[in-house]
Amino acid sequence: MSWRVLVVCLAAGVTTLVDQSVLTIALPSLRESLGAGSTDVQWIVSGYSLTFGLALVPGGSLGDARGRKGLFLIGLATFVLCAVVAATGANAATVIVARLVQGAGAGLVNSQVIGTIQDVFQGVGRTRALGMYAVVAGVSGALGPALGGVLVSIAGPGAGWRWCLLLSVPCGLVTLWLAARRLPRAQVVRPGRLDSWGLVCVGALTVALMMPFITGTHVAVWVTVALGSAGTLVVLHRRRVRSGEVPLVHPALTRSAPYVLGTAIAMAQFGSAMAASLVLVLFLQSGLGMSALTAAAVTVPSAVAMIAASAVAWRVARRIGAHAVTLGTGLGIIALLAGALAAASVPLVALPVVLALLQLFWGVANGLALSPNQARVLHEAPAEAAGVAGGILQMSQRVAAAVCLTAVSGVYLRAGAPRDAFIQATLVCAALLAFALVACVILARPHRTAPAPVSRDGCGCGDQAPV
Repeated sequence: MSWRVLVVCLAAGVTTLVDQSVLTIALPSLRESLGAGSTDVQWIVSGYSLTFGLALVPGGSLGDARGRKGLFLIGLATFVLCAVVAATGANAATVIVARLVQGAGAGLVNSQVIGTIQDVFQGVGRTRALGMYAVVAGVSGALGPALGGVLVSIAGPGAGWRWCLLLSVPCGLVTLWLAARRLPRAQVVRPGRLDSWGLVCVGALTVALMMPFITGTHVAVWVTVALGSAGTLVVLHRRRVRSGEVPLVHPALTRSAPYVLGTAIAMAQFGSAMAASLVLVLFLQSGLGMSALTAAAVTVPSAVAMIAASAVAWRVARRIGAHAVTLGTGLGIIALLAGALAAASVPLVALPVVLALLQLFWGVANGLALSPNQARVLHEAPAEAAGVAGGILQMSQRVAAAVCLTAVSGVYLRAGAPRDAFIQATLVCAALLAFALVACVILARPHRTAPAPVSRDGCGCGDQAPV
């Protein structure tokens, strides 16, 4: 019974998580087909992640209060319906709105996936299920550009981006049917009142961080809004703690240095991975004039290498512990810097081949770093906050993705020559990973918490894997 439930959860993860990356390869054709400007493109690629992340925490709270199966079906049905609306949209505004609502549906689905795994699996089984979900999520994102390239090649530039958006529809319908048959009726609990104002502050802070890169104007105004939102969030957090209510971020999580550092690492890793993939396909198509299929072929080594590295990540983690994440992050920085150097010095004829080879190292880096770090973060979550740790972690990653996609694509779209634009955007991604590397070094230092045994999924979280 449990493996059938896991199949549904993994299918939902593939359906919702491949949807964003599959569109990156089709952005040039979408932009030309709809006459979309750079601002429209930024909202299309980042809006999905924004609403995805913001829906995770309230979605989890609703699942606790009303049961998960119904919300799972509602969220997935919304996701599929909005995919059709976006794919048939006649203008950029329609696509943007549909993607925003679709992202919220995806967030509602994935919050129920996390809760369902927590309900159905225990101990080592939960650890392995979480590890499989994390690996599937990473691999889905890596395979997206290749799938998108095939679709654009078959359907042509005019309709290819619409096919990319429709790709999730048959997958979503099959998953809906499986979920209706196999998902259990979850036990309903009575959670504390959701910190809705805290969530509003997080949303305002995220948008305020995105807007300077989208508009390029009124920077001082948006910085002021960001600082005000952050300050208000802190004040509300303290007020709810004093009143005995649970704030958006559980107090125990903010007091856990390993959890805070690990979450910061995950945010930098996820944001840089999404942004680097987007910039690469934009450069290959818009900068080098490659077809969607040829550009997708350059990204295939990354997906293959990530699958292979994820399969052996547990062995590396067993041998070197937390340093596995440090190793993966360091390799990622080297791959990005090498890509920037290649763009600056390698002749155009050989550049795609060099970038494809570097994608091998990029895939290995992500396979070693992403999944083990996420599972380690969940292990480090204090027991009293185990139930919300996974939701906060995923929300943080998605919010980081929204900001990074906006910022890095803004750097690329507003730069000069394509090579210079690619170099500048890639260096920004490398800087993000450099921040993560510093946090990795700090986190890898011995601390009072006993080291976690490493399971076969590479999590480094032993028998406990809170969600």
